Amino acid sequence: MGKEKSEKAERGAWFAGLKSEFSKIAWLDRPTLFKQVVAVIIVSVILGIIIAALDFGIQQGVDFLVSL
Repeated sequence: MGKEKSEKAERGAWFAGLKSEFSKIAWLDRPTLFKQVVAVIIVSVILGIIIAALDFGIQQGVDFLVSL
């Protein structure tokens, strides 16, 4: 029984610490969050296009070399 109380106390202390840490987080306001999400999406799309173009170009080069 003593071990159960000890584990519950540890778990309670862990959750109390977690709650305390969450209160320290500086959450972004909506406009800033929206701008950052849009920026991440745009950069991801651009990088995806660049990677796809490189992949296509390299594939064409390899196909050309193989067909020689």
